[in-house]
Parts: sequence; C-alpha cells; structure tokens
Amino acid sequence: MATYDDCLKLVRQILGEHLEPGQTAGEKDALAGDLGLGSLQMLELVVEVEDALDISLPLNQLPELQTVGDFARMLVTVTGESGA
Repeated sequence: MATYDDCLKLVRQILGEHLEPGQTAGEKDALAGDLGLGSLQMLELVVEVEDALDISLPLNQLPELQTVGDFARMLVTVTGESGA
C-alpha cells in the first residue's frame, strides 16, 4: 500500500512534466483552476500515473478530482484495494 506522501510526491512529479517551466504543484492547488490543466492533460496525467503504479483508476471518480491532494488520496485508496 502506498502512503499519502508517496502518492502526493508521484502526482507532483508527473504533474511537473505538464506545467509551465518554474510552476510547481502544491497539495491544495486545483488541477484545472490553479494549474490550468485541460481535459486532455488530465487524461495524460491519469495514464502516466496508472503506468507508474501499474493500476487502473476508476474513471467514474475522475470528475471528483479537484486538487492535487484529491488525486493523491484516490491513489492511496486504489493502491490499498489492489494490494500494491
């Protein structure tokens, strides 16, 4: 099972590849509002995270992901359920 801090670190690391140079992603930053991610960038982020953790995220829960922290919490739940 991955810890919240591990998941947060992974999300922030992968997000860094999608942000403007010098821009960082904080735990409370809104994915769309603060970081400016569009729907295509969100899908790319999801695919990269799924590949990194060898998991499948529940697509019906993706609209609930508002912040970087929300994403990390979902990963903790999913990795716990999958036994990773």
